[in-house]
Amino acid sequence: MTRVVTLAHYYTAPEIQQMADKVGDSLELSLFARDADADIIVFAGVRFMAETAKILNPNATVILPDAGSTCSLVTQTDVAALKAWRESYPDHVHVSYINSSAEHKALSDWIVTSRNVDDIIAHLYAEGKKVIFSPDYNMGGYLNYQHGYEMPLWSAVCEVHDKFNQAALDEAFAACTTAKYLIAHPESPLPVLKLADYVGSTSGMLNWIKSYDKEPDGVIFVATEDGILYNMRLARPDLNIEQAPIYAGCQCNSCPYMKMNTINAVKNAQAGKGTVIDYLTPADMDAARLPIERMLEFSKRYYA
Repeated sequence: MTRVVTLAHYYTAPEIQQMADKVGDSLELSLFARDADADIIVFAGVRFMAETAKILNPNATVILPDAGSTCSLVTQTDVAALKAWRESYPDHVHVSYINSSAEHKALSDWIVTSRNVDDIIAHLYAEGKKVIFSPDYNMGGYLNYQHGYEMPLWSAVCEVHDKFNQAALDEAFAACTTAKYLIAHPESPLPVLKLADYVGSTSGMLNWIKSYDKEPDGVIFVATEDGILYNMRLARPDLNIEQAPIYAGCQCNSCPYMKMNTINAVKNAQAGKGTVIDYLTPADMDAARLPIERMLEFSKRYYA
């Protein structure tokens, strides 16, 4: 019997998450994919996530439900230009965010997620290394601001998180007559992150909500993709949780690529139809696997 395992990111729609064997963030899903005893892995997320699953579990057939589900951090990065940029810093360690293509990962020394980026880069600096960071300019800028690293940064951004802005937040805060809090993903712009009570990964924000221990008498604004609000409200129905606004009056910020994972597309993928991740060469996968495994080994040691 063919064993099919379905993975879904927190940013997919609630009905897609309900179809999955595992729901999680990038790190959780990477670990699950690597260890999955599966003939077919259906990855309800975006293409770079499905590529990562294939790299970590090359014997499985990995299927992406919709061929168009990409990521602006990938589409804004020309790999040839990235290679030249990396070569211009020969004495630096190249740390890349997991939101990157397989070719991008193959040009990296370390891969990080939003959950472990702080710890891994701190570890490298503690070893006396110099670091360049790609592709997320906002995330790298926040790390430079927070720790004074002065890392050279690539210039791509997440088109969803980059829409959050200080002016819209200031207006929302001014209209709020109760207590107000802001939690934000580090892909958001620096002025937004400076306002936040907590900055962290998707799972980190969800855990912040789960462990919230103040009186539920205010509004918690969340600066990230709206899919996670389902999980937050499920965990804490007693709290007033709202997505942070992106301009006056609008609290509606969805990743169009994540939402390509429709019920029909996922069902077709579970039946073996969809975009099969079969275009990566063994050499490409080997080169990309090394920095990913380096991250996973670090995570196993530090987060066990």
